[in-house]
Amino acid sequence: MRTSECDLVIVGVGGQGVILISDVIGRAAVLAGKSICGAETHGMAQRGGSVINHTRIGCSFSPLVALGSADLLVALEPGEALRFAQYLSPDGVALVNSRPVLPATVTAGLACYPPIPEILSALREHFRRVVDMDATALASQAGTAQAMNVVMLGALSSLIPLSEDDLLSSLAQVVPARFLEANKRAFALGKAEVE
Repeated sequence: MRTSECDLVIVGVGGQGVILISDVIGRAAVLAGKSICGAETHGMAQRGGSVINHTRIGCSFSPLVALGSADLLVALEPGEALRFAQYLSPDGVALVNSRPVLPATVTAGLACYPPIPEILSALREHFRRVVDMDATALASQAGTAQAMNVVMLGALSSLIPLSEDDLLSSLAQVVPARFLEANKRAFALGKAEVE
């Protein structure tokens, strides 16, 4: 039995803006008059650790997305897409930023980061649709690399039951005014990648 309209799992590493995405979606759901539930884990996020957010639009019960049932996996980091892929339904869509954040073990030469084509290939073997983009480059094109998360928000905007107007109004509530125009451009570039 389905208990929500849309289940998302948003993942990344500390500092990438996972929480901002979920905040904007939550605010937009409230504007749309929809119920919203969410839960997040961000233990050592300040030190580059994993961050995972469960967001359920039109939710009736638990804020947690069950394994294998998410409609969307939004990964701000490709390695995190693999780490949390078990949440995505086989019929779900994975949106993946293809630009990795290299952990200290990789930059120190103590470990190897998997090649991006291998990560994407593994995801494509198991899920209906995988959309990859260099969201970091798109954000730079919009005027600020820090808006990479907003590129990803734009990419998922046409896949969730919320209007673009409500999402952009909510974005304006959480982004400082001096960065809003660059963030709107980032949103539009992300949306164009999926359409």
